[in-house]
Amino acid sequence: MILGRTKHGVSLRRGLAVAMMLAALPGAVSASPAQTFYERSFVMAAGARCNLFDARLTAALNAATLQARGAALRAGASDIDLAATRARAHARAHATPCGSADLNVVRGRVEAGFAGWRRTRSMTFPGQRGDWSADRAAYSRTTWRLMQATSTGASPVRFGVAGGIEQPDVLTAVVSWYGRPRPTGARIVLRDPTIAARPWLSGTTPPAPQTRVIWAAANQAAPSGLLAVGRADGQAWTFPAAAAQALAGLDPREVFAVEFVFRDGSVARSQFEAGDFPAARAFVAMGPV
Repeated sequence: MILGRTKHGVSLRRGLAVAMMLAALPGAVSASPAQTFYERSFVMAAGARCNLFDARLTAALNAATLQARGAALRAGASDIDLAATRARAHARAHATPCGSADLNVVRGRVEAGFAGWRRTRSMTFPGQRGDWSADRAAYSRTTWRLMQATSTGASPVRFGVAGGIEQPDVLTAVVSWYGRPRPTGARIVLRDPTIAARPWLSGTTPPAPQTRVIWAAANQAAPSGLLAVGRADGQAWTFPAAAAQALAGLDPREVFAVEFVFRDGSVARSQFEAGDFPAARAFVAMGPV
């Protein structure tokens, strides 16, 4: 049968192109970022509608789709553009028959293309200013599952998701403070979308009236697995789950800050890039290797 002459034929031909594109790792694509996002959105929607993939492969596709969205935003696409792109992909997936032999080919090629990626233990999700390092290895001790590193002055700061086999994943900031006294509080400062709807892309956080502040819920001595190389001790500040959701809502080009507050009211500030935080979280959510 020659594809491309009917509505379904065009859809299925597109699906085959998607499968071939997905045969490579999510970071290695030849299509434009917006086109890649369209293709991965199509596969996700077709997979959900037709129950094509198991939970782990669906999680892998979700991570890849979020990564493609971040790349498209960095390339200049807007949220409105990408919402329309997703809608077109979902409409195409809805019009594709689940029983199609060609869609079955798509399924096989996607499964083969992601077979190795599902077994990948760690990945780096690069950004313009900072990278997220993600690790799916299972450890009995607390380690970084997802982390971005920076410093405030001479004090190294690590921020991300920490957890272990018997410890839940928690958004955490770790600082090994150089000198005394140590901070008495920590908070995340980021754009508040209910006040400032558009991404703030100046390379710093928005003005105070347009920001949201999320305070750490608790702190303790940092487990050794969370410390910067060469540091013998530090403080681990943990944040509520709502903080991770707020970070996931930022444009990947935006920055946010972790501020450490001292008893005298002074503040030490560390800046991070939102980057592909949602994609990295989805990668970690695929489960331990």
